[in-house]
Amino acid sequence: MKKKIYFASDLHLGAPNAQDSFKRELLFVEWLETIKHDADQIFLIGDMFDFWFEYKTVVPRGFIRFLGKLAELSDSGIVIHFFVGNHDLWLEDYLVEQINLKIYRKPTEFTFQGKNFLIGHGDGLGPGDRGYKIIKKVFVSKIAQFLFRWTHPNVSIGFANYLSLRNKLISGIDDFKFRGLENEWLVSYCHHKLKDKHYDYMIFGHRHLPMEVKLNERSTYINTGDWINHFTYAWLEKGEIHLKKYKKENNSSFIYD
Repeated sequence: MKKKIYFASDLHLGAPNAQDSFKRELLFVEWLETIKHDADQIFLIGDMFDFWFEYKTVVPRGFIRFLGKLAELSDSGIVIHFFVGNHDLWLEDYLVEQINLKIYRKPTEFTFQGKNFLIGHGDGLGPGDRGYKIIKKVFVSKIAQFLFRWTHPNVSIGFANYLSLRNKLISGIDDFKFRGLENEWLVSYCHHKLKDKHYDYMIFGHRHLPMEVKLNERSTYINTGDWINHFTYAWLEKGEIHLKKYKKENNSSFIYD
């Protein structure tokens, strides 16, 4: 019986170039193959693509092995949840129609195995990030999407890929170094949310740092890290979350007290 629920984020397919992206794609597909025998559900928590945009009849070139594996898993009955991140926020209905993904655009509550979860990508949450919060409002506007859609893909997608790699404001993050708990905006966001409601686990991506932070005696913040430097994922089994590196010795502690 399939009992595990898996979580991963920040694959950033397409970055920094096709060759490096392809290597990571193969590794991630390999990981998906290893979990398909016991996965009940899979959560992909944002920025799986470094850039994504859907024209009416055109989607970005590439990522065939990744998309094919998702289609295979979905067809086998595994439920796949896909959270839109700041790099793939223009994802619309193509993957819903072709793969039957469940798409989310904001933190969402779930209950699994007797535990309460709040799950999201994590961009623009908590204090700070003011510049990104402003520019995100521009990007999600129908006007911006309309204007972009009327630009030829050879121009628009190439320019967008360039900005995605070079512009930290668009990325919504200044660095990938641990800032200390008092300066981790997602930790602050989680503490704020716990004032109104209890969650056993609050799971996010975006920071590219695998973390397991005890927020109080009953609540834990999990960051799934990334598949660029850390190659980490989490899974839920028997009501407990585990955080691990793929194909590496899991001898590092991700717990910050």
